[in-house]
Amino acid sequence: MTPEAKARQLIDQKLQSSGWQVQDLKQLNLSAALGVAVREFPTDSGPADYVLFVNRQAVGVIEAKKDSAGENLTVVESQTARYAAANLKWRTDNSPLRFLFEATGQVIRFTDNADPAPRSREVFHFFRPDTLAGWFDSPNTLRRRLAEHMPRLAERNLRDCQVSAVTGLEKSLALNKPRSLVHMATGAGKTFTAITSVYRLLKFGGAKRILFLVDTRNLGKQAHQEFMAYTPPDDGRKFTELYNVQRLASPSIDPHAQVCISTIQRMYAILSGEPIDESAEDVSLNEVRQTAKQAKLVRYNPAVPVETFDFIVIDECHRSIYNLWKQVLDYFDASLIGLTATPDKRTFGFFNENIVAEYTYEQSVADGVNVGYDVFEIETEITQKGAEVKAKEWVDHRDRQTRKKRWGETEEDIAYSAKELDRSVVNVSQIRQVIQAMKTAVETQIFPARKETPKTLIFAKTDSHADDIINILREVYDQGNAFCKKVTYRAEEDADSILSSFRNDYHPRIAVTVDMIATGTDVKPLEVLLFLRDVRSRGYYEQMKGRGVRSLDGDGLKRVSNSADGAKTRFVLIDAVGVEKSLKTDSRPLEKKPGVALKDLLQGVAMGSRDDDTVLSLANRLVRLAKQLDDKAQARIEKASGGIPVAALGKDLIAALNPDAIVQAALATAQAQGMTRTEDTLLPQEIEAARAARVAAACAPFDQPALRDEIEHARREREQLIDHINLDQVTFAGFGEQAEAQARTVIQTFADYLRQHKDEIAALDFFYQQPYQRRALTFDLIEDLHERLGKPPLMLTTERLWSAYARVQASQVKGADRKRQLTDLVSLVRFALGLEGELKPFADEVDRRFQAWIFRHNAQRATAFTPEQTEWLRLMKDHIASSCRVSRDDFDYAELADKGGLQKVWQVFGMELDGLMNEMNEELVA
Repeated sequence: MTPEAKARQLIDQKLQSSGWQVQDLKQLNLSAALGVAVREFPTDSGPADYVLFVNRQAVGVIEAKKDSAGENLTVVESQTARYAAANLKWRTDNSPLRFLFEATGQVIRFTDNADPAPRSREVFHFFRPDTLAGWFDSPNTLRRRLAEHMPRLAERNLRDCQVSAVTGLEKSLALNKPRSLVHMATGAGKTFTAITSVYRLLKFGGAKRILFLVDTRNLGKQAHQEFMAYTPPDDGRKFTELYNVQRLASPSIDPHAQVCISTIQRMYAILSGEPIDESAEDVSLNEVRQTAKQAKLVRYNPAVPVETFDFIVIDECHRSIYNLWKQVLDYFDASLIGLTATPDKRTFGFFNENIVAEYTYEQSVADGVNVGYDVFEIETEITQKGAEVKAKEWVDHRDRQTRKKRWGETEEDIAYSAKELDRSVVNVSQIRQVIQAMKTAVETQIFPARKETPKTLIFAKTDSHADDIINILREVYDQGNAFCKKVTYRAEEDADSILSSFRNDYHPRIAVTVDMIATGTDVKPLEVLLFLRDVRSRGYYEQMKGRGVRSLDGDGLKRVSNSADGAKTRFVLIDAVGVEKSLKTDSRPLEKKPGVALKDLLQGVAMGSRDDDTVLSLANRLVRLAKQLDDKAQARIEKASGGIPVAALGKDLIAALNPDAIVQAALATAQAQGMTRTEDTLLPQEIEAARAARVAAACAPFDQPALRDEIEHARREREQLIDHINLDQVTFAGFGEQAEAQARTVIQTFADYLRQHKDEIAALDFFYQQPYQRRALTFDLIEDLHERLGKPPLMLTTERLWSAYARVQASQVKGADRKRQLTDLVSLVRFALGLEGELKPFADEVDRRFQAWIFRHNAQRATAFTPEQTEWLRLMKDHIASSCRVSRDDFDYAELADKGGLQKVWQVFGMELDGLMNEMNEELVA
């Protein structure tokens, strides 16, 4: 069978599976089915491969090609268009055919000629005949309605950020953009915004059905509740009275449902034929590691055709749309709408960098939508270093699942690290010390005026860990069962009722969770988050922090916390495991100088202190103060400022530091001066000048002594009730002389170890021996050194070492707020040995050396590296930064493989490849 014949066979099968009857011209019978696909139908431009008839009327054409043409199907679009415009034999109406397909056995592309600016797109499968019949009979296509018939948005009851998101999304859809990303801070009302858009797409856009995709059952339940509560601005009825909303709990989609809410796990199971594990819908995909054996392919399901949904709204899209799960999105012929508070590079890339609305956490704090946060650290000996249980000790042994205990003797010395705590080893004293430290800090420093414990959420590692925490909480606080509850998917009590009580009632005061409240769950009265688990994913960590950001008015807070005096103005993140240091987060505490008095911040700004920390700290204090002051105090400040409200003073300071706005200001200044500049060619001094001008303008009001006095006077009036705080003030955990002394001890221990073991550790030869041996450094050697340092009693992780240097030698340390890579150990060793005068991330040094290397090569070569070659060199450089070297085998992994692997890079460089890799390995790492 020829390749063309094989492709036709597969095309026939796909047409038949989607409801078409395929016929040869000699057996033509247009009454045989609603949809008939006729092979080799004659036209005045030659025979068309397939002509599609619906209700006996010719509506479309398919141009078939062999499989090898799949990636080049766009080049035959003109051929398809020629057949569509040709006169069909025996047809009286010779108007052009509307629906155009190009297909191989594997790839299908589709164009609707009735769309504005018709554009082809790849589809997973052919559409059903009744679908094309409905489209054919409609006076306008969906895309034309979006471009031409959407009325102006009614802005009543919408925040500015929500208006921006809905209008930005509709503009993107009107331009036929297939993927649109809405970036809105947690607490800004993403779901409400999405439902507003869904309502308009159904009512005015004429959408048939919309999929609202989540990654946990709990989030699906919450979304359903919000749909039921939503009342559109132009109709007094609830959304669910106007449209059918189905929360999918079976493989069957209600044909009458206009909105379907489903977990991506369930939809994947429906499309792949993989039986769903009901518990899979209870765990966020942040917590799920996808394995190769899971990768069952999605296949066409006639009960759920590809045109089932017109739009897919992906809630918290950064978590679930990659790798295995992406097949669900590839299957449906639908525009994708992503919602997230914490996008990352993958998110931006997936949505084609089409960010239709952006509302950051800092903006939400300035607007009063969310509150800022402070970080309070708790460190214990065992949390930092682990411990050791000697042999022949009699201790409890507990089954992880049943929690059944036995009393037994240890057979050997058992040393454990912090990572093993509450997994293989439970140290009750460690949990108790953290809980006691939290209680003391909250009562004496964080919320000293409160008579009851503020609503507190604790993140535990496992369900068993949560049980241990619950028991110790009740003991330390001397409270009964109602005081604290576990809220996990495995809790014995109904998790939803506990969560409702936690949100709305006095008890429980403290909730302990593993994953159920980690993302998307709204608990506005939360004022304290305690992390007793580390988090690998930056996005997931941001989501977890987001549980505390929701603002709440004074009455709402007082309803569950009787002694609260005024609105919720902040929340406090208590870090007991180093989670803030273990990764780099997008959002940051606006309060950079918690120990500096407000009057000193005001005076400093007036004297010219314009660094980011000072400006952001003052902004945070003013935004917080605005929520606490009565109308009279607000009016006095506004009068002293020349008409600027106190909240606006803080908001202006935050806006002044917006990096995008600074760049635009620098560009405008350059243009006004007659200079041609782009974002890439702006000089550092031009950007700094623009920043200084914006910050100076925002700080100008504070030059007036009357305004500074009025703000300080208002603060004193408000804070008189808590003047007694300083009587019991406790030194901020993790800082001060003792912490610095500990950091110096860590550094000295590291230096001593390097000196004492230089002959035993192969990796150190790289630094101690002659330059020609430097090329011997490999990732395995660094990994070996890392393991040796990380074992008890040293426990010298790269994170701990970097933190110690940052605390003691801050001016010489760069990148302290970044997530550490294993290769950063190279930088630590070089700095400790005095080979470098500055401690900076290994990747930064690799970047610097790479720039010098490629510049030299371009200068020496007859022709400079091409853009494609440069891009490959950068990919290889990035691999070296994370793995110390690059070799041919590495092209089978990660981004190198995604770009075409060894075969592609060999096409780009040819015989030069090995020599270039050797040079880079030597020069970038040396």
